Amino acid sequence: MATEFHNLQDLRHSASLVNKVFIQRDYSEGTTCRFQTKFPSELDSRIERKLFADTVSTLNRYYAEAESMGGRSYLEGCLACVTAYVIFLCMETRYEKVLQKISGYIQEQNEKIYAPRGLLLTDPVERGMRVIEVSVYEDRDSGSSSPSGSVSSAGSASR
Repeated sequence: MATEFHNLQDLRHSASLVNKVFIQRDYSEGTTCRFQTKFPSELDSRIERKLFADTVSTLNRYYAEAESMGGRSYLEGCLACVTAYVIFLCMETRYEKVLQKISGYIQEQNEKIYAPRGLLLTDPVERGMRVIEVSVYEDRDSGSSSPSGSVSSAGSASR
């Protein structure tokens, strides 16, 4: 197993990208934004199944919250129509606020859980809401294994 990393900067600077694992969208219940909770075998030695399942389940709950329709959503829609959508120059929608909450959650999970294990989650917004990308890193000093092929990116910038 790779050396433990203490923060995201250590991970990006002292580790090399070995693999990327993609968690696909789950369309079994319609087109709402939901990701598969099936544990990828590539992460078996890196993270416990329960931690991974908790992260994906929480993300699925946040996306369900973002897409739920309520009084505020209807009010935002009505105000948008009345103001020819100019209102959105002055205010954030409820959906945008939840997406910011998701981004913060992913950042927190990376710092507390994933980076120490040599993993890095990428916000699904950065991948067109199609996948959750999990980058797998290995300590450069451990040397003996070399990744096949070249990789052009070693993670995504945090907001």
